[in-house]
Amino acid sequence: LQLLLEATLLRLASGSHHPFYNGFYYNHIMNDKGNGQEKVVHFNGASLVVETPKDPIYSSNGANVTLPCHYHYEPELEAKHKIRIKWSKLRDDYTKEQDVLVAVGKTYVAFGDFKGRAHLHRAGRREASLVVSDVRLQDDGKYRCEVIDGLEDESDVVDLRLQGGGMVGDNVTPCTKPVSLAFPWHPLLGGGGKAEGLGSPFVGRKGPGCSPCGGLHLAPGIRSYGSRHRHLHRFDAFCFSSTLKGEVFYLDHLAGMTLEEAKQSCQDVGAEIARVGHLYSAWKFLGLDRCDAGWLADGSVRYPITKPRANCGPAEPGVRSFGFPSKGRFGVFCYKER
Repeated sequence: LQLLLEATLLRLASGSHHPFYNGFYYNHIMNDKGNGQEKVVHFNGASLVVETPKDPIYSSNGANVTLPCHYHYEPELEAKHKIRIKWSKLRDDYTKEQDVLVAVGKTYVAFGDFKGRAHLHRAGRREASLVVSDVRLQDDGKYRCEVIDGLEDESDVVDLRLQGGGMVGDNVTPCTKPVSLAFPWHPLLGGGGKAEGLGSPFVGRKGPGCSPCGGLHLAPGIRSYGSRHRHLHRFDAFCFSSTLKGEVFYLDHLAGMTLEEAKQSCQDVGAEIARVGHLYSAWKFLGLDRCDAGWLADGSVRYPITKPRANCGPAEPGVRSFGFPSKGRFGVFCYKER
């Protein structure tokens, strides 16, 4: 039965040419005039309601995670047909990226990278939650939970986010020193990575002495060279860490410090000047909050805010940046291994 279900679903998903096919059935039917116009079927009585959490679900690489999904009827009644459940992974624009799992009754089939890792969690009545084991970096994203009862079809979306901050080297390319946003925060890779064999150097607003990177008059962002052979092509690496193994702390002198004085101050207390990735990880995962600007190893001056307040920048949390000042005296953020 399982093999037959899988073969049928794969054939329909790949070969259907009908404009109204949604993976299970036709939720529109053609009228009797044969002129190609569609007639929408309206249902009387109870409505099927699908509910998922509005807040993101957080997990980490290698962990197991449950994406909650429940359904009910308004007004309450018993299902008239065998319930069908379909989970899909979505792109950022909410269009379907790939099938994850399809279930009919107690039989289910997982697809692609989710084979052997995805199954339904049905501890409660009318539960359609998805369990994904051994979570991978590429699992980060939006998922649609779709419930079908006969001709009734409703769905809702769950947002899965992987916790992690980027530990990024200071000299990735000669043109990676932006004026305002020098570290692109992303919950998955922190600004770039090789998880899918992509060579993708981060390019922000160009720094002093840099020629245009990636073309003239382009906005800051991630530049991509496309797919590259993992053995034949060689690049530098963007590294990822989901935890901070040391401590980030702030030092200051009454008159402030130059960059070189700041580096020496950290060394004097048995530490090193913090890198951009250290500061972002401490802000994101340890709640580091300091309304005082400090030097970092790449020559930038920044400060982390978890509780926005007056005179500390914008009204939302974040790491504020003063850019890369050639003059000025500031405090310093130091990093020390535990």
